[in-house]
Amino acid sequence: MPADIVVPNLGESVTEATVAKWFKKAGDAVAADEPLVELETEKVTMEVNAPAAGRLKEIKVPEGKTVEVGTLLGTIEAGAAGAIALKPEPKTTAPAPAPAPRPVPVAEKQPGPAARKLLEETQIPSSSIQGTGKDGRITKGDVLEAAATPGAKNQAPSIAPTGRAEERVKMSKLRQVIAKRLKDSQNTAAILTTFNEIDMSNVIALRNEYKDAFEKKHGVRMGFMSFFVKAAVNALKEIPAVNAQIDGDELIYKNYYDIGVAVGTEQGLVVPVVRNADQLSFADIEKEINRLAGKAREGTLAMSDLTGGTFTVSNGGVYGSLMSTPIINPPQSGILGMHKTEERPIAIKGEVVIRPMMYVALSYDHRIIDGKESVTFLVRVKEAIEDPRRLLLGL
Repeated sequence: MPADIVVPNLGESVTEATVAKWFKKAGDAVAADEPLVELETEKVTMEVNAPAAGRLKEIKVPEGKTVEVGTLLGTIEAGAAGAIALKPEPKTTAPAPAPAPRPVPVAEKQPGPAARKLLEETQIPSSSIQGTGKDGRITKGDVLEAAATPGAKNQAPSIAPTGRAEERVKMSKLRQVIAKRLKDSQNTAAILTTFNEIDMSNVIALRNEYKDAFEKKHGVRMGFMSFFVKAAVNALKEIPAVNAQIDGDELIYKNYYDIGVAVGTEQGLVVPVVRNADQLSFADIEKEINRLAGKAREGTLAMSDLTGGTFTVSNGGVYGSLMSTPIINPPQSGILGMHKTEERPIAIKGEVVIRPMMYVALSYDHRIIDGKESVTFLVRVKEAIEDPRRLLLGL
C-alpha cells in the first residue's frame, strides 16, 4: 500500500513553504526516516523524511512550487513490493569486465551554487567547461563565458551584446519574508535611534586575563556577546518599556528576558532566541549562542528557536561596520546594535589618550519608549561594559 509524503506542520503562524530540493528521483530506493525533500519556509529550511521504506513511486510537486500544510508531495511504494521492484533481473551471462577507472577531469569538479544554477538553465554540460576557481571549481563566470561561446547548447539569455552579464534569481522564501517584515517594521513603528560610545578597555582586559581559564573550565570561548546580553538584561529590568510590545490598544510588559541574537547565514539574517537570559551565566549564554549559531548556519533551526524574543542584540562589527541604525524586529520594541571596536583618540581628564572604542546604537519604537528612557537604557549598557564588575553586582 502506498505511503503518502505530506507537508508537515510548519510551526507557529507559518502556513506555506517552497519545495527547495528533492534528494531522490522517482524510482529510487528509500529507507525509513531518510530525508527525501527539503522545504524552505519564511523562517527556516526543514527536511521531510520518508514515512516508510520502499521505492519513491511518484513526485507530485516539483522543485520551486509553493505548498501548504498537508499537501501531498509524493508517494512511496512501501514494504516488500517496493523492495522487489528495485531488484535487478538475475544475470545469466558472465558479467563484462569492469572498465578501467579514468581520472576525473578538473572541469568535472563540483561547481558552486550560482554556477550550478546557470548550468541547469543553459543546459551546458559541466564536462565541457574548464574551471578557473580554487582546485578547478567551476565558477559562474566560467559558465557565462561558455554560454557566450559559439556552439554552446543554449545561449545564456542574460548576456548582452556588449558582454555585460545579468542574473535573475527568484528570491528565497526567507529573503522575501525578511524584506516584508523589515518594511512592515518601518511602516508601522515610529523608529528612532540613539547612539553612544563605549570604552572597551576594561572588558578587553578582563577577557584577556581569563579567556584561557574560562575556555578550559567551560569548554567554550569567552566572547563579548555574553557581556552585552547581560548588560542589556540589566538595562531592560530598569527600563521595562524597552522589553514591552504593543498589542492593539494595549501594552504588554514582559517580565522575562528572551534575547534574540542576530546571526548571518548564506540564506540571510536569522534571529534565534536565548531563553531566560537573566537566569544564565556568562558560560551558559556563550554555549547557547554557539549552539544556535551552529544550527543557523547548518539550516536546522526549529520554529521554537526563532519565536518569542523580547529584545534583540545585533553585532554588525563582525563585518566591519563602524556605525549603523538597526531595524526593530517586530513585535519587539527595541534592538541594540554593536559595532566594530577601533582605537581612537579620546579626552580623559584633560589628556588625549588612545582607547579601543565601540559605537553602540539603540533603535526603539517611540510609540512606547520615550527619549529619556532610550538614552538611559543605552547609558546603563555603556556603564556595565565599561565596568564589568557592575554585571556581577547587578548594578
